[in-house]
Amino acid sequence: MNLYALIILLTLIIDYVVDIITDYLNIRSLNDELPKEFKGVYDAEKYKQSQQYTRVNTRFGLITSTFSLVITLLFWFSGGFNYLDGFVRSWELNELWNGLIYIGILIVLKTVIGLPFNIYSTFVIEEKFGFNKTTPKTFIADILKGIMLSILLGGPLLAGVLWFFESTGDWAWLYCWIGVTLFTLILQFIAPTWIMPLFNKFTPLQNVELRDAILQYAQSVKYPLSGIFVMDGSKRSSKSNAFFTGFGKNKRIALFDTLIEKHTTDELVAVVAHEIGHYKKKHIIQGMIIGFVQAGVVFYLLSFFLTHQGLFDAFFMEKPSVYAGLIFFGMLYAPIDMILSILMNIFSRKNEFEADAYAATTFGKPQALIDALKKLSVSNLSNLTPHRLNVFLNYSHPPVLERIEALKKI
Repeated sequence: MNLYALIILLTLIIDYVVDIITDYLNIRSLNDELPKEFKGVYDAEKYKQSQQYTRVNTRFGLITSTFSLVITLLFWFSGGFNYLDGFVRSWELNELWNGLIYIGILIVLKTVIGLPFNIYSTFVIEEKFGFNKTTPKTFIADILKGIMLSILLGGPLLAGVLWFFESTGDWAWLYCWIGVTLFTLILQFIAPTWIMPLFNKFTPLQNVELRDAILQYAQSVKYPLSGIFVMDGSKRSSKSNAFFTGFGKNKRIALFDTLIEKHTTDELVAVVAHEIGHYKKKHIIQGMIIGFVQAGVVFYLLSFFLTHQGLFDAFFMEKPSVYAGLIFFGMLYAPIDMILSILMNIFSRKNEFEADAYAATTFGKPQALIDALKKLSVSNLSNLTPHRLNVFLNYSHPPVLERIEALKKI
């Protein structure tokens, strides 16, 4: 076992062990006593159900991650990557098609292996706790649409990356970086009108009182809002959410229909104000810039490791290739990615506090946002007392009690 194999193997094992420790501590941190902030919001039975939901998902996550680790190691050390490469090469196609087929087969295998777990999570766990609204027809349609988008969008992008690294020499990483950046920016423009409607129906908000209240607030903070839409989130789940989408003149606010059903006008305006806060505080632009810089660094590092024979030896490959190198470098990059994800979560939690503060101060009703957060936590059966290590490693949003505490100080 060479150094590359050792680094990747240790990363997989350490990540798995850390997840187990984090999950154990998170379960231990569940508190039977309802936090005082939620008295009168959560009843005893509902609160007990939220803790059970956390336990069930944690155990299921452990089963899923264990199975995934075992399958990965078996495929790796049985020479699966090399066997698949030999199978693809036997078709005697050019390297570009070899790469597309090789990576495509790996993606299909991963999807098929994960499908039973996805089905169980949707139709057993989510169903048990009253969340699932997905029909088998919708479930299958989502998979087929996802495959279609992967072929139509992901295929050409992957082909471009493979071609640049195979044909353009030392500057391939720069061309790939520019190409992926442009592709991402284009997606930001077309996603709201072309891609997202493939999965959900977006209809203009019909509630006159709510629409006028949101538009009045948006005008007060000089936010150009091209549309307020209701998304049929209830098509798949009873959980609630809201989000900002689009770029430039295509900016939109989307509210789940389940969110509108459960909240007052003031609470909904406060939620919208929070989303606008992300835009006003430049969080979206900052996130995109960080993502672009990170992509550039990844492509630059990739350009070095694609030619290292040791990386291919680690996976028992007889013939080096750009397409296999992409897969193996992704696994080698995992330790750096883990560290960056922690840093990005810290950055994201800071942004959430800032967006909360912006909403509370500009709308002038902090209690409306507090009430909205409480209702969201109850309707989504959120864990009110997550362990600090779990928050540090995995949470992009601060725990709800910390957000409420910060809002009360405004």
